[in-house]
Amino acid sequence: MSKLDTPKKIIDALCIEYEASVSALTSALETYLKDGIPPSDDVRNARAFCYPELVIRYNPDGPPPPISRAFGKMSEPGEYASTITQPDFFRRYLEEQLEPLLQDYDIEVEVRRSDSEIPYAYVWEQGQADGLDEINPAELAKWFPSPRLQDIGDEIADGELFEPYDNRPLALFDGVRTDYSLKRLQHYTGTPAKNFQRYLLFTNYHRYVDAFCDWGVEQVRNDSRYQSLSVPGGLIVDADTTDARAKIDAAPWRRSQMPAYHLMTPEGDGITLVNIGVGPSNAKNITDHLAVLRPEVWIMVGHCGGLRHSQAIGDYVLGHAYLRDDHVLDSVLPPDIPVPPIAEVQVALQQAAEEVTGESGEQLKKRLRTGTVATLDDRNWELRFTASARRFNQSRAIAIDMESATIAANGFRLRVPYGVLLCVSDKPLHGEIKLPGAANKFYEKSISQHLQIGVATLEKLASEGAALHSRKLRAFDEPPFR
Repeated sequence: MSKLDTPKKIIDALCIEYEASVSALTSALETYLKDGIPPSDDVRNARAFCYPELVIRYNPDGPPPPISRAFGKMSEPGEYASTITQPDFFRRYLEEQLEPLLQDYDIEVEVRRSDSEIPYAYVWEQGQADGLDEINPAELAKWFPSPRLQDIGDEIADGELFEPYDNRPLALFDGVRTDYSLKRLQHYTGTPAKNFQRYLLFTNYHRYVDAFCDWGVEQVRNDSRYQSLSVPGGLIVDADTTDARAKIDAAPWRRSQMPAYHLMTPEGDGITLVNIGVGPSNAKNITDHLAVLRPEVWIMVGHCGGLRHSQAIGDYVLGHAYLRDDHVLDSVLPPDIPVPPIAEVQVALQQAAEEVTGESGEQLKKRLRTGTVATLDDRNWELRFTASARRFNQSRAIAIDMESATIAANGFRLRVPYGVLLCVSDKPLHGEIKLPGAANKFYEKSISQHLQIGVATLEKLASEGAALHSRKLRAFDEPPFR
């Protein structure tokens, strides 16, 4: 066997092991469905259904070199290992991680079969073959590996550190955790995981989806870098699609809790918009799963209540800090842990706002304020106005919503750069409460411009590439992979 000394050789070896395991598992399922014969204990004991494991051994003569980049670094000597799923799907990411390690460190690389079995549901969906959906899952679990909660966790990402002499993790997420989230993404968004792009935009109103689809259809027709638009239900719109908007509207997006729309490029560096709906639970849910894709950045463009008298409906708020009263992440990222702004994202958001609005200097300052966003888990906080007002005063918050702090905090927790640009839709402390008539007028005026600022921001960041990866997201003892 040749030495694994290039990213291509390593990833190809992972693909061979992974495909052999998937083939063995699907073949055993077919035999069971056809003949009722389960796999033997010998097959399971031989690890025929297991994930491949990527192992890197690093034993230098002295201390690791002081490399300042945000990823592709060895923090300590030792053996690093993680199971890998779908290596061909993650090829670009794996190449990005392996190249600097091979270049800057004297390492030994091994690809081997792990002890962690691939759950059958991750390679073969119910309904994929006649009869599979008629079998009780408990019956299948007697003979085949199935998802078990004790195998799926975020202990590495959450800093539950390992013993010094144990094997160290190579990545934040192992194979089974990644597969779990890939399936959840398909379930929640109504689109396959392979269509997700590396630059993510979140919104909490469907009107932003309409504006994104209008713009996306225009892009794929105008010979831009975007070649197609994927929407829930399997519809792919390209330059040759007739009646594209009507077909998008007719697609079954309502079946999906958080429908996603992917403006795709051949390199995967396009833009995905997800309508996450309202509330911190949704925001945590989708970002937990999107993190396994290792996106370059995610940005929230949503609505907020303005908390300052000087703000007007339609003004913008660039989140620079967060009052985390959403509570959904408190057990894994306590509220006293600061969530810093990511400088590259903040600058790109402000520059995009200048370009799209055509305003700058003092003129832009009147419309765009930078400050603290209060994120609450109670939409009816107004009914406890006295307690809320004191909290807002203490925090100096300038806006209130239900998702922004969750998006930012989970980005910090899961090492994905983040940003928030909100648009003021009401001023609840100053008598301008969100009402149907005023809301419709506001929506018509502001949505297209707000969305274009978010899109322009992501396009700026995409042009900068790897420069976006921020060291402030990494702890002192991190896995080598981003």
